[in-house]
Amino acid sequence: MIKKFDLEDIPLAPDFHFEEQIWSQGYRYIVGVDEAGRGALAGPVAAAALIFTPEPRLSEQLIGVRDSKEMNPNSRAEWAVRLQEIALDFGVGYAEAGEIDSIGIAPATKLAVRRALGKLQYQVQHILIDYIKLPGIACPVTSIVKGDARSLSIAAASIMAKHSRDEVMREFEEVYPGYGFAKHKGYGTRTHFAALSQHGPTPIHRRSFKPLRID
Repeated sequence: MIKKFDLEDIPLAPDFHFEEQIWSQGYRYIVGVDEAGRGALAGPVAAAALIFTPEPRLSEQLIGVRDSKEMNPNSRAEWAVRLQEIALDFGVGYAEAGEIDSIGIAPATKLAVRRALGKLQYQVQHILIDYIKLPGIACPVTSIVKGDARSLSIAAASIMAKHSRDEVMREFEEVYPGYGFAKHKGYGTRTHFAALSQHGPTPIHRRSFKPLRID
């Protein structure tokens, strides 16, 4: 189910509006899910799954959590640590460049999501996700337009996914020096294209993406 929404009504900060509706129905283990890296030319696509439980002052503990794209790297890194302490459970999953080339970015993103969910220790009762359909999942799934701007669970998952993927790309900088992965994280920047022109693609580049594809 995808929740339609007037984009003019996006709140100033994400909150627990959706979570509270579901908690009130007796569900406890609600999972926020988001991804990072879909549009990059290199590296994996990452997904994070994160569970909060209804606790007093939980919203106050999360003041400052936003869609990860609105946060600077230092803030994301700090929140990635704090969220692991606040959340009941979390998991991060990846689909690698070869898998993206083999099955396509949309199925690979869903594969990363399933891998993230598979790392959770608790039985998932309801999933909140940022506008991705997940057929075949055994529990209810609510796909929310602009979910990372509206749901604190999804916003927190976006931070975990983005930070975790950024760390992976920094590690790839050591394996494949000269491409600038630590800086651009695999996205199609001018520096990245210049390195590709000079050195050619690496094994972590997505050969199926148009700038790298040979028809």
